[in-house]
Amino acid sequence: MINEASMTTLFVVLTALIILSGFFSSSETGMMSLNRYRLRHLLKNKHKGALRASKLLERPDRLIGLILIGNNLVNILASAIATVIAIRLWGTAGIFVATIALTLVILIFAEITPKTIAALHPEKIAFPASWVLLPLLKLMYPVVWLVNWVTNGLLRLLGFDPNKKNDENVSSEELRTIVTEAGRLIPTRHRNMLLNILDLEEVSIDDIMVPRNEVYGIDLDDSDDEILRVVHGSSHTRLPVWRDDINEIIGVLHMRNMSRILSVEGLDREALEREMDKPYFIPEGTPLHTQLRNFQQKKRRLAVVVDEYGEVMGLVALEDILEEIVGEFTSNLAESVENIYPQRDGSFIISGSATIREINKTLQWQLPTDGPKTLSGMMLEHLESFPDARVGLKIEKWHLEILELQGNVIQAVRARQVKPAAVNPGE
Repeated sequence: MINEASMTTLFVVLTALIILSGFFSSSETGMMSLNRYRLRHLLKNKHKGALRASKLLERPDRLIGLILIGNNLVNILASAIATVIAIRLWGTAGIFVATIALTLVILIFAEITPKTIAALHPEKIAFPASWVLLPLLKLMYPVVWLVNWVTNGLLRLLGFDPNKKNDENVSSEELRTIVTEAGRLIPTRHRNMLLNILDLEEVSIDDIMVPRNEVYGIDLDDSDDEILRVVHGSSHTRLPVWRDDINEIIGVLHMRNMSRILSVEGLDREALEREMDKPYFIPEGTPLHTQLRNFQQKKRRLAVVVDEYGEVMGLVALEDILEEIVGEFTSNLAESVENIYPQRDGSFIISGSATIREINKTLQWQLPTDGPKTLSGMMLEHLESFPDARVGLKIEKWHLEILELQGNVIQAVRARQVKPAAVNPGE
């Protein structure tokens, strides 16, 4: 009876030790698998489990030391008890049997299974485990401190700084990956907006401005009838005003002031010049995120882009930058569609004035963006001359053919992506 009772007790103790080993193993994986950003969010909401886990993770060396001390202690004790049981059952041969059997049991029930569960559900394991680990750390603090003192000294001898903390700051590319892989946590539209905000640092106003040859505005050297025609035909809320040449912009007229510049006789030019706002000039190459902040600080909505010589390059509006974040506004959708026409043969008829960024975003292409900003400019740069219509060229994996040429400006292009030639395995 005594032997049977002793064997039963040993089996119960062995089972309890294996369960404890699984607890320590799952606790280690669960604690180290916690999402640090979600943990910070839960801390702001005063989540009790997050508060305990965060306190333990303040010194990960002590947490790991505590878990490994506990894990090794119960594993070694389990090994000793398993050996005693095996010797009683099979004699000397039981040592080999106990080694093989206990290794398999610990691997399956105390290592792989609990660690896998903890890796899949770290919060469900780590937060309850913190109830035990936090007081256990206080209880075993002298032992943990001694072990960490020895290991930290060894690390310093090997050239490592045990007190160095990992840099948890996120780069823009890492943040882009986090947003992209957020899945259903962030709606698709909001996810695209966040990604567009990150792209603002890589895009300048040169990429989105209206080029000078497409600027719609008022020339004061025109007749009153012509100016009124321009004003009545405008779809913009603000129009630049110049004399003779676009390089001589003298102001910006807001359409809400139209009633003040019209009289019974017609156009009141003195009132027109009086109601104009001063033009706001900005240098080319300004990053979009910088210009967005400048618009906000200066309370402006339209800027004239000039080069280093003061020549007007184009116009950029606050709405243009906002469109880079939230997408095209309804008023501009027709214009966007009219730039690119898909064809039945898989090619596209593209306006020469279409920007490279617009083409890349619409067609998911990767045309080079480090040179001219429009398709016409890019093709002229590669051709190094003013060609006749129907001239074609290949840029990387895209074939471009000029369909229409007006003066020195390419008006229409047929574009297709060239598929790589199939490789014969026998060659």
